[in-house]
Amino acid sequence: MAEFIKIYENKPSEAAIKKVVDTLRNGGLVIYPTDTVYGLGCDITNSKALERIARIKGIKLEKANFSFVCHDLSNLSDYVKQIDTPTFKILKHHLPGPYTFILPGNNSLPKEFKKKTTVGIRVPANAIALEIVKQLGNPIVSTSIHDDDAVLEYSTDPELIFEKWQNRVDLVIDGGYGDNMGSTIVDLSGSEPTLIRAGKGEWE
Repeated sequence: MAEFIKIYENKPSEAAIKKVVDTLRNGGLVIYPTDTVYGLGCDITNSKALERIARIKGIKLEKANFSFVCHDLSNLSDYVKQIDTPTFKILKHHLPGPYTFILPGNNSLPKEFKKKTTVGIRVPANAIALEIVKQLGNPIVSTSIHDDDAVLEYSTDPELIFEKWQNRVDLVIDGGYGDNMGSTIVDLSGSEPTLIRAGKGEWE
């Protein structure tokens, strides 16, 4: 059964963050808060954990459109091809924030994603998520937690999320109520930015 830990966004406890990071390093799956909806994540370098998330989502790993959650823009070059100045300006202006930007992937992608030409990058404006990724030292691969309710697309109450997911993941963070609107998705892999999904982030 998963652990359920309370972390306060205005002052994330070091010991709690360390526990989350240790769980990720050991191949665990973690449900964590972002600036939009709660996410299900694992360490990008752990193949077994990636397989587990794909199984939970009922999709083949190489076909999955997971986001890479990064601490800031400095580790983008690890997985993304060289980006031009206008693209970088867009990223810098909107991140951290409720956006997923689709960018051309490079040859350093983990082997599970080698066939992908693009990757979705997130830098959420949430201190808990950012601190986890910072302490882990590499991105987490993430997907949103959806609700079975026909009216609510996303689960927002951490206790209900824990109740539902406690036997499928290793740790659930209670970071307070989540939002019920996903991130705005913008494709920056072509010649012009293209809005794929309007979400929480404003897009002109």
